Amino acid sequence: MTKHLADHRASTDGGRSKHFLSIEKDPSKAKWDEARKQPRLRSEADARLAHFLRIERGELA
Repeated sequence: MTKHLADHRASTDGGRSKHFLSIEKDPSKAKWDEARKQPRLRSEADARLAHFLRIERGELA
């Protein structure tokens, strides 16, 4: 049995992949990568963990 007309997709030229690669190669992205790699202060990490644990226990703010 053949597929329905709606099930046949037209072939693409890879537009999404091209756009993704152009974003990845953008030099302005490097600044954000450096900022993301910097270690957080311990108090910030502890506070975030405390909030996640509070939510997990079902306590509301």
